[in-house]
Amino acid sequence: MALHLVADFDLRKDALPWLQAQRAAWTGAGAPGGCAGVLENNYESLRVLNVERNGNIIYTYKDDKGNVFFGLYDCQTRQNKHLYTFEKDLQVVSCSVNSERTLLAASLVQSTKEGRKNELQPGSKCLTLLVEICPVNNVKVLKAVDSYVWVQFLYPHVDSHPLPENHLLLISEEKYIEQFHIQVIQEDGNRVVIKNSGHLPRERVAEDFVWAQWDMSEQRLYYIDLKKSRTFLKCIQFCGDENFKLMFEAPLDISLSDSGFKLVNFGCGYLQDQEKLPKYPSLCVFTNRTGSLCVCYSPKFDSWEQITYSVFYFHKGYSKTFTAALGSAHSRVTKGITFLNLEYYIAVYLPGHFFHLLNIQHPDLICHSLFLTGSNDVINTLPHSPLHSLSGSLVLDWCSGKLYRVFLSQSCLLQFLWHARPDWEKMALLHCLLACGRDPQFVEAKIIQWISENISACYSFDPIQEFIIASSYWSIYPETSNMDTLLPYSSVLTWNTEIPGITLVTEEIMLPLMKVHNFKSYWEKLNANLDYVKYSKTHLHYNNNVVRREWHSLISEEKTGKSRSKVYVRNILDNAVKVISNLEARNLVSEPRLTPLFQEEDNHQRLLVGLMVSELKDHLLRHLQGVEKKKIEQMVLDYSSKLLDLICRILETSWRKHHLHPWVLHFNRRASAAEFAVFHIMTRILEATSSLFLPLPPGFHTLHTILGVHCLPLHNLLHYIDNGVLLLTETAVTRLMKDLDNTEKNEKLKFSIIVRLPPLIGQKICRLWDHPMSSNIISRNHVKRLLQNYKKQPQSSVIDKSSFSVEFLPLNYFIETLTDIESSNQALYGFEGHDNVDAKFVEEAALKHTTMLLGL
Repeated sequence: MALHLVADFDLRKDALPWLQAQRAAWTGAGAPGGCAGVLENNYESLRVLNVERNGNIIYTYKDDKGNVFFGLYDCQTRQNKHLYTFEKDLQVVSCSVNSERTLLAASLVQSTKEGRKNELQPGSKCLTLLVEICPVNNVKVLKAVDSYVWVQFLYPHVDSHPLPENHLLLISEEKYIEQFHIQVIQEDGNRVVIKNSGHLPRERVAEDFVWAQWDMSEQRLYYIDLKKSRTFLKCIQFCGDENFKLMFEAPLDISLSDSGFKLVNFGCGYLQDQEKLPKYPSLCVFTNRTGSLCVCYSPKFDSWEQITYSVFYFHKGYSKTFTAALGSAHSRVTKGITFLNLEYYIAVYLPGHFFHLLNIQHPDLICHSLFLTGSNDVINTLPHSPLHSLSGSLVLDWCSGKLYRVFLSQSCLLQFLWHARPDWEKMALLHCLLACGRDPQFVEAKIIQWISENISACYSFDPIQEFIIASSYWSIYPETSNMDTLLPYSSVLTWNTEIPGITLVTEEIMLPLMKVHNFKSYWEKLNANLDYVKYSKTHLHYNNNVVRREWHSLISEEKTGKSRSKVYVRNILDNAVKVISNLEARNLVSEPRLTPLFQEEDNHQRLLVGLMVSELKDHLLRHLQGVEKKKIEQMVLDYSSKLLDLICRILETSWRKHHLHPWVLHFNRRASAAEFAVFHIMTRILEATSSLFLPLPPGFHTLHTILGVHCLPLHNLLHYIDNGVLLLTETAVTRLMKDLDNTEKNEKLKFSIIVRLPPLIGQKICRLWDHPMSSNIISRNHVKRLLQNYKKQPQSSVIDKSSFSVEFLPLNYFIETLTDIESSNQALYGFEGHDNVDAKFVEEAALKHTTMLLGL
């Protein structure tokens, strides 16, 4: 099942056995008729009424005499408690209990059974009562009206001590909301009674609304009122130390004028069964801890062939309206559309028809959200009973009386990934797993395994690139807000491919108008998101363009012999040391790596790592105001370490899969099929990182080059080198010169490699190869250096032939000139590795080379 439901409460398992045990105990004790009657063995009417903020669940049932029993299940102690019994035949509209369990509020209506007399007050349809239940004592009538009323106690964010005042919301079908302030006092020990019960202060919270939703976890009230035929969403935050605040209002481009009256998450009473879900528009508000604000809306069904739903991403400044095909016109819709909050995602589904996972952090591209139609097996695994999203990941199945925590099934998504065919499904599943996986290390390992098996199966995106970027992003995302605006989330910037079965329209929307100025927690993050939408003209996502320019500049200076400030370069290299140390510290618990990485200096890659650390730190310091510098520095180290670690793990997985051993580093052996496979995936890693200019682990290019020499014919190898796919490192070429003998084939390889080396490395390597060819190269470089600034001086036309072993005037003249330069400028001998190179060495090399060319 794509949705993994973990039951926190099951009415039939957690409450029913206790009720049956109570009935047996009371019956055996000969309890009077009242109690025994309440606990008759008649549990068909057993149902959940409400879930309070502290997780306690209120439930009810009626015995065969019509008496209404109220019970409470404590989610902490997992114990049940009898709250109250109404010995009248009534139907429960709504019920709530205060946090101290001293007061019970209930709204009841006359039973619909024929022949029942009206047991309410004359002329009233609905009776709202406030009952003292510690112990059971007085009952106060709050409302006796001819319209339905719902009740909800507030649970302020104060846990240190009970508050002397309780606050109760009354929501009327006549489109107003009142708040009652109820003070309680203790009498005769532990007896709790209402103070001044004859006059309870109250005030209007909202009026003229057509829709309202209660967020029991965050103690927020969302409601919609109509102003001049325009729809406005408003939010009230209830606080522990104050009364309440109107936080924002936002225009909504939807029509609710003919939809009647609708409440969401105000319990499930008598009226819930009367509703036919497909008749009514679906509307709900979802938030999460990152400061997102989404409104999900689906109008009444007007077609059996397609369904339309909209999501207003207020934290992004736009809305998306989706139209999903339902298939055959004969496949009737019998259940309503379901919206579920999954923190970073919203699940939208219609059982038997489609399943849509909407990415609410990054909703720009449709490929980052998963859409599956009725032809996919996952549709058949979705819950068919309607689920109601309460707060966060909590959902309630009113029909069965089960309270769940809903998660995306990690194992199911991994299975979908292995069987996915279209690129958009692979992309969406990869991101979904990284965002919602409950075991990141395990998920990453499974994705790496999938990449290894499907390295060439994606055409619209590079799976290695996408995995590295997304996983590095999620590794530090929870550390601070606004990270989605500062770090790249995906390597794909545009997506123009249509997804079968769904179309969408994106529109800009007006942002919420905030009504307060001092923000805390969620509201601070939401306000920051809104400010980003309002004031940010360009994307702030980090990229390596500055690093690319600076790195090329440093490498160019190195080749020309110039040098930056030693302190600057040392600081950059120190950054790389910190990253590698951080990486090693995080991998202490894992098994040792088999791949020979991090075994050489590889200053070029260390410079790249260090430059990225420096630039990323500056980027975050500019835009993360109020975050400690030390925290930002650690985040940068973690991000950079994660990036290198992922590359290592991809290579390590392939290395272990093909059972490679350290002897692959030697050149005097033939390549195996396993080495071909590892070389291929290393080439794909290089391709993925090069376009984004990401660093590679030190030693990567050495290993890549060694495998390239093993696996490729000479002309292919040189083509890879000339096009920058293989980078010749000093370590790799040194090993090549030492391992290979001087057969004709190897000589050709060595010479082809040496002539492609940078001059400084080339001169070092030539001295390791005892061969006329290397002597020739050394001599050429020596002559070039001597003659670089040489100015011809007038000389005698007579040459002393006695000093030369061969009478070859051009060579004799040339050697004499070199000897004069050497004797006049000893400073030229200060460069490393040329203490034995002089005019005599050049003469001998020239004669050997000439002899070799002439075949003498």
